[in-house]
Amino acid sequence: MYIARVPNRKSKPTILLRESYREGSKVRTRTLANLTSWAPERVEALDRALKGEFDNCSGDMISGAIFGVLFALKQLADQVGITQVLGSARESQLALFLILARIAHGGSRLSAVRWADQHAAGDVLGLSTFDEDDLYEALDWLANQQEEIERALYRAYVEREGKPPMLVLYDVTSSYFEGECNELGRYGYNRDGKRGKLQIVIGMLTADDGEPLAVRVFEGNTADPSTLASQITMLKASFGIDEVVMVGDRGMIKAKGKDALAAEGFRYISALTDAQVRTLLKQGVLQPDLFDQHLCEVALDNKRLILRRNDAVRIRETRRRADKLAQLQQKIAERNRFVEQSPRANAQKGLSALQQWLKRHKLTQFVTLTLNERSIDCSINEAAQAEDALLDGCYILETDVPAALMAAKTVDERYRDLQKVERNFRTIKTTFLEIRPIFVRKANRTKAHVFVAMLALKITRHFEACLRAVFATTDNDPHAITTDDALVALGRLTYLYQTHHGKRIVHLPRPDEHQANILRALGITFPTKPKISKRTKINKHTA
Repeated sequence: MYIARVPNRKSKPTILLRESYREGSKVRTRTLANLTSWAPERVEALDRALKGEFDNCSGDMISGAIFGVLFALKQLADQVGITQVLGSARESQLALFLILARIAHGGSRLSAVRWADQHAAGDVLGLSTFDEDDLYEALDWLANQQEEIERALYRAYVEREGKPPMLVLYDVTSSYFEGECNELGRYGYNRDGKRGKLQIVIGMLTADDGEPLAVRVFEGNTADPSTLASQITMLKASFGIDEVVMVGDRGMIKAKGKDALAAEGFRYISALTDAQVRTLLKQGVLQPDLFDQHLCEVALDNKRLILRRNDAVRIRETRRRADKLAQLQQKIAERNRFVEQSPRANAQKGLSALQQWLKRHKLTQFVTLTLNERSIDCSINEAAQAEDALLDGCYILETDVPAALMAAKTVDERYRDLQKVERNFRTIKTTFLEIRPIFVRKANRTKAHVFVAMLALKITRHFEACLRAVFATTDNDPHAITTDDALVALGRLTYLYQTHHGKRIVHLPRPDEHQANILRALGITFPTKPKISKRTKINKHTA
């Protein structure tokens, strides 16, 4: 028996219960009942029953392993091309699990094993039993395969875009440790403001659209410019790029880096430091009124200087300076009041503390504090303050790209694209992927851990783009669906277990409307029946 829906031109379809039978050599059909008046949910239940979905089912349904999260992330990894690049070996399956777990869970390898116990990792990824030691071995494998995987993903990116990137963005960040046993951990310039912490330095190379291409990990005391050499080698040798423009910030591409890029036939876009700009102003090479133009270009020593003032930054800096001065006046008044009311108070100690505060907030160039008997006086040099504010919002870009190849406006836009790399770093370090804390000690495993985060970032970017295309963002709609929202919703898609004559029957629920909308946005077709693997245990110690 089966349900047939017969369309009617001007009214709703007729729903009939029919059966097929054989009459001689012919197959005929007879109608058993007209179900048009039935409620849709009753028709749907009968249809599923006739298809055998409820065969051998009895007793209460029990919620089982979470299926939706790993299934959806695996499909996204397929779309990005990571699954194909990793291959089908056991180490690659474990590496894929590490990448997907970094998105949905984070934490250590041991916690990832516990997390896998609650998810259908065996069915979705085809994994047999594994424990944290297997995951550490997968990190070792991934470290050895990193360059080959990056090359394969780069080729896939070029094929998808139709051409290699002419522009690549490069930036550096650091990540600190709580422990003291990492082989790459060193004391250095800490961008997280965590004094006294060992750290590693991370350099990321991306295309001009922000797509991560490669990542490298260095010892924590490595200076930013010295990381550039490995990226140049990678572009030339690994990716086979012959002509490219490297975009890096003012602390990245310095004299040696420019020479190295020129030696390889590459070009660059960078920015001058504040001290370099002031030197050019003092030498008369530049004049302050050039910044009053929307965009100004000056030729200097076969280089192009692009001058611009960002009015929004100028206004913000002016307000920030005024706020600091107001705070200073308040602190001086509070200190003087305290000293006046406390005869035994040390006035000099208060002066020293406030001078340190001035130094920390970079006000010493135009603010002077003196002790008048026991009272602190503040004097402001108006000319020096104007000089300090002269370059508020101003910046100068330097490039050796000819004007015929790239206009000044384009140079400025490409430099500001560096914020895409910074956004990637924020995603990896402090928001969605949470690279910290790093629970590994060996150098190769530390590098693989960061590489896992970069691969997870590629999936996350695609994840966000799919949701953004359909649901917009929370900037446009406060009720837009974010990646966190989507993972929570997909986490409700769990196996349902029933027992019949001592045998467990597994069902997979259909997504509700909210879940279905998310899956459609991601371009994912949800299975109607579970594909159950015989690999039911994840943790060897509990197998």
